[in-house]
Amino acid sequence: MKTAIVWFRRDLRTADNPALCKALERCERVIPLYIHSPDEEAPWQPGEASNWWLHHSLQSLDRDLQRLGSKLIVRQGSSKQILESLAHQSGAEEIHWNRLYEPVVIARDSAIKSHLRSAGFHCQSHNAALLFEPWEILTKTATPYKVFTAFWKACQAKRHIPQPCPAPTALPPVDLSLNEAGIDNLDLLPKIPWHGKLSAYWKPGEASAQNTLMLFIREGIHSYESDRDIPEKPGTSHLSPHLHFGEIGPRQIQWALFHNMHDDWMKQEPNLFRFLAEIGWREFAHHLLYHFPHTTEQPLNRRFQWMTWDNSDQAMLNLESWKQGKTGIPIVDAGMRELWETGMMHNRVRMIVASLLCKNLAIHWHQGARWFWNTLLDADLASNTLGCQWTAGSGADAAPYFRIFNPVRQGERFDPQGIYIRRWIPELAHLANRHIHTPWLSDMAADYPDPIVDLGVSRKQALERWDILRAIPPAAITPEA
Repeated sequence: MKTAIVWFRRDLRTADNPALCKALERCERVIPLYIHSPDEEAPWQPGEASNWWLHHSLQSLDRDLQRLGSKLIVRQGSSKQILESLAHQSGAEEIHWNRLYEPVVIARDSAIKSHLRSAGFHCQSHNAALLFEPWEILTKTATPYKVFTAFWKACQAKRHIPQPCPAPTALPPVDLSLNEAGIDNLDLLPKIPWHGKLSAYWKPGEASAQNTLMLFIREGIHSYESDRDIPEKPGTSHLSPHLHFGEIGPRQIQWALFHNMHDDWMKQEPNLFRFLAEIGWREFAHHLLYHFPHTTEQPLNRRFQWMTWDNSDQAMLNLESWKQGKTGIPIVDAGMRELWETGMMHNRVRMIVASLLCKNLAIHWHQGARWFWNTLLDADLASNTLGCQWTAGSGADAAPYFRIFNPVRQGERFDPQGIYIRRWIPELAHLANRHIHTPWLSDMAADYPDPIVDLGVSRKQALERWDILRAIPPAAITPEA
């Protein structure tokens, strides 16, 4: 009777879980284990919003495992020590887990795998999070991609995606004495109960992820191309936090799309493949993080090492106004308030608020990345890094620095009736449409702040910073790490 430990991390599901499938294939007994060790992910330990989701996702996984006859064993402390001690305590001969791709986690997992194998255990990692491993997709010269279109074309050329393995119908029981820390003892919920409102918008867990996907297939995919940029509409899939915590995987999404579309799905081809391209951007983010791990802190484009950022006292006051949704620029403030209320922000609005921070306010993208990291339910290091560097102009496939979003024009284009703005900024609800994006031109917006920055002047200053940056001779630029 062989025993295996399945180390759950951000793969909190029973279906399409390669580590669980392989453990059940090779062993008669399986011990599902979660280890709480956030300090091992420093300096990017999960933020408060992520911890709220994790708490409820772990509870959901534990309920699912109990329905199958098992139980989630929860422990806190050193991952290496806990895995080894639990293996000895339970008589486990094998340890399986699904891979993660953050630089410090890769280093930790590699060290753990080497140690456990040297101690005589069969230790194996698997791919549950991506369609393709970051090292599988390379250019013809065996170098990583930096342009999304070429990267995604190379992914599509591979085509073959393994069929998701089904969830087990039953699991062997586990010794409950192995459990040392209940989920409630992990103190994942913030001390200040601001998070109570999140449950009105989200339900973590594998079943909820599947329901969200099927709802999107029934009601969202057919208008995805046109609705995804309209913040007032539920035009996106809302799957990103479920994906981040591994309650659903990209293989499951792709298979569901191709096997649950109606007979006329070919008519929806632009919507279908536009959505799959968004899955591709997630793959691209992990590709970049794996090959350029320094980009969580440093610009991919080394020219931006010379960028001048504003660290003045006034800039820090502006940063606080940005965080609180009090910049005086409606579409920006609506997005920041949506984030604080729901733990999420519409994808189009994310670009607008990040552009204002980096380009109009000249505040380093690190500041935005850290705020998003703490407040986004789908805070993902790969996607967060790609998005912030893309907006700042310093990353792969980046928006050129001289491309500066005008938040007024963006609001007028994507929220022309001000429906999104009125929802999140009720003090502007009474304004006429002609003033909803420029309340400072109205005498009816006394309860709303004036803009903290002149958009025209700050745009000119941003272009001047770019001119200085562009003039730096190549010899003065540090090569890529």
